[in-house]
Amino acid sequence: MRVLIFHGYLLQGTGSNVYNVQLAATLARLGHEVDLVCQERDPEPLGLPAGVTVHNPDIGRMLPVYVVDHYDGFDAKQFLECTDAEIAAYIAANVAAVAEVAARHRPDVALANHLVMGPVILARALPADVPYAVKIHGSALEYVVKRDPARFLPYAREGLERARAVLVGSLHTATSLWDTLEDPTVVERTRLGPPGVDIEQFAPRERSEAAGRLVALAHALERSDATSGGGSFARADAEAGSALTELDPEHERLVLFVGKLIVSKGVDLLVAAWPLVLARVPDARLVVVGFGGYRDSLELLIAAIAAGDLEAAAEIARVGRAGEGGPESSLTMLAAFLDGLDGARRDAYVAAGAGLTERLTIVGRLDHEELAELLPLCDAQVVPSTFPEAFGMVAAEAAACGVLPVSAAHSGLQEVTRTLARSVPPDARELLSFELGAGAVEQLADRLVRWLEASPELRSATRAALVETARERFSWEGVARGLLDAAEGRLDALMPPS
Repeated sequence: MRVLIFHGYLLQGTGSNVYNVQLAATLARLGHEVDLVCQERDPEPLGLPAGVTVHNPDIGRMLPVYVVDHYDGFDAKQFLECTDAEIAAYIAANVAAVAEVAARHRPDVALANHLVMGPVILARALPADVPYAVKIHGSALEYVVKRDPARFLPYAREGLERARAVLVGSLHTATSLWDTLEDPTVVERTRLGPPGVDIEQFAPRERSEAAGRLVALAHALERSDATSGGGSFARADAEAGSALTELDPEHERLVLFVGKLIVSKGVDLLVAAWPLVLARVPDARLVVVGFGGYRDSLELLIAAIAAGDLEAAAEIARVGRAGEGGPESSLTMLAAFLDGLDGARRDAYVAAGAGLTERLTIVGRLDHEELAELLPLCDAQVVPSTFPEAFGMVAAEAAACGVLPVSAAHSGLQEVTRTLARSVPPDARELLSFELGAGAVEQLADRLVRWLEASPELRSATRAALVETARERFSWEGVARGLLDAAEGRLDALMPPS
């Protein structure tokens, strides 16, 4: 079968990029031919198998994006800031490119990624008898369509009108989509289609082997002078390698954050919780992997807490999203925690926070396969997003490595947590999530401390259950086969959101 996949972005870094690489590679390994239409100009390092052909539409330099980001060779601009003429030109260029690919290699089925603009591009470019499905990743829905429905809802409706199925990662995303489109036919065609985990790449390893592989990665990065991106979005291999050499997994308890450094990922809550963790587990180290526009403000927050200047930390909380270039919105949960510190509690927090910079490492950006070298050495991974997530991909990858994922209790994150919680020992179930709210910082710290201090027996049983469940529920082969069912309209073969 020949499959056309439209993804208008690169193929590294973020969740939807990784999704499309893994999906295309898995489909090819299953014997299908895949035409992957995207903006990745250098796919060779990704190791895509034979059977995957990458096509780059000529869209010029302007690339519309959902959140602020940097793309080498492009001028990224948020959809909300694009003019109608810019959006029309972007769509037209992609429609022409997809139509050309389809004319040369007629697809049997196709997949459009994101609510806008992938679906409308396929709707306009493909012959009417080529069936396609749409994969909703969440960012286009939440950051674009819901924020400016007058401009973007018509594109979404046009793109979904003849889609055979609409795939979502969770009931939360499905409900948000249904409420936004108000179209009962979309409800009828919506099915679960979460991303998957490469269970060969993300897997537990013997500690000595994992440590050796991490050292090799760190040294390879240190020897490299490669850089990409700019400003807060830059990746400097040597700096990442140097940061990794700081880690001492033989003598430290590593807790990992992976995600874009933007306010909505909740990394401020984890940084604020870290002195509370250190007060109980002084050999713990927080490792932050990611890049984004909030890095400068995050580093200011770390420095303020380390200096005991909680007034400066409170001011950073007040400024909030203004540090990302978006509308000002204070970090209310961080502010509530800081405002609640007084007397002996404040003194104890300041004392523990003095060691923050020595027990926290910002690695910066790592590629997906590089993350798989670090993750098996970690005790826990925190997913503290304060904004709805379509699916807890990083939590599922952590589980596949036998690493406890501690996630905020909402949206797609909570649905992954529920799946994992059914299999772990009862004493570990509560540790998988924490509630957002005024007590979020302290509850997050509590979950981490209890896990790091748990008995070897509980930790071993929990890890084994996490690995087994991730392998059973989140493999890429199941995702790929589900995509083909969706594109051909075999809705009975797919689970509805529930």
